[in-house]
Amino acid sequence: MGYKVITWGTGNVGAYAVRGVVNHPELQLVGHIVSSPDKAGKDVAELAGLDAPTGVLATDDIEAALALAPDCVVYTAHSETRMMEAAEDQARCLRAGINVVSSSLFMLQYPDNPAVDFLARPVREACEAGQATCFNNGIDPGFANDTMPLVFTGLSEHWSSIRMREVINYSTYEQEHTIREVMGFGYPVDHPVMMFEPGMLSLGWGGAVWSVAAGLGLTLDRVYEVHERRPLEHDIENGMGVFKAGTTGAMRFEVRGVVDGRDAIVLEHVTRLADDLCPDWPQGRGYTIIIEGEPRMEVNMEMEDRHGDHAVAGVIQTATAIVNAVPAVIEHAPGMVSAFDLPKITARGLYRPADADDGGAELA
Repeated sequence: MGYKVITWGTGNVGAYAVRGVVNHPELQLVGHIVSSPDKAGKDVAELAGLDAPTGVLATDDIEAALALAPDCVVYTAHSETRMMEAAEDQARCLRAGINVVSSSLFMLQYPDNPAVDFLARPVREACEAGQATCFNNGIDPGFANDTMPLVFTGLSEHWSSIRMREVINYSTYEQEHTIREVMGFGYPVDHPVMMFEPGMLSLGWGGAVWSVAAGLGLTLDRVYEVHERRPLEHDIENGMGVFKAGTTGAMRFEVRGVVDGRDAIVLEHVTRLADDLCPDWPQGRGYTIIIEGEPRMEVNMEMEDRHGDHAVAGVIQTATAIVNAVPAVIEHAPGMVSAFDLPKITARGLYRPADADDGGAELA
């Protein structure tokens, strides 16, 4: 029947994580944890928008769910404003000897990032106590800036700098609290927001820079961050409501890793609410790895879901990056792991002819 898996959370990523588990031939969904009593008792298919019932009922009784003794928990619960609570959720599973894969604590992409020690320490201790393994990852922070750059540097004769760039239009992301309150869209460009508090970018995305450096055997002198926000010239409206002219409509930030006094490894994000904003900034819809050296390489990954939406495709990839890693994480030695600790993750067993029915596991 495959490895037994519990999913935890049915939000933006969680619904796709459920679908990924249901569709994976090596995994068996045995439970689903929710935070709201109103969702408890419902078939997870109803919560995740699947066409066919799964026979698995959601529960808000965490102890009862963990008593099912799953091999792994796929944890996608909200964490932006509850990092320590999310860390304790993961630690609770790990102390019970249950492995964890998660997109929620994406700042633990590289657990040895000095900026996240306060968060990594209790999770690491729980791994040791329960002899279990924990992997926090996704598409970004994650695959696009820890796996892609390392793979392509393998084609270098030598290199002098690496840039990992995300360019995304977030108008269809539809996580209004994150977009407005965490990122600051819809507020004046000088409005204090969580994401641009000193050290927060290094906390959230510094792990990508440290991870690439570690994978290439380098020691960073330091990591620092820069950012810029620009206002909308006119009102725009999307699924998250109206964003007024004069408020933040686009932002760009970099987390820079310094080697020998030079910015050698840089993570860059360009985020817009409309494609025509900031035409002087990098354009595109996805991820680009730029490796300066011999030879120079520029590797682009564009993506879209079945409706042509690149932002939703990125959400799907966030889920699949952790779900498809479940077997490798279960089979790994106990402890906190990053992407380059694991073997190559592939879509083994996931072939499906283009015209095949989705087996009742499509999102509505």
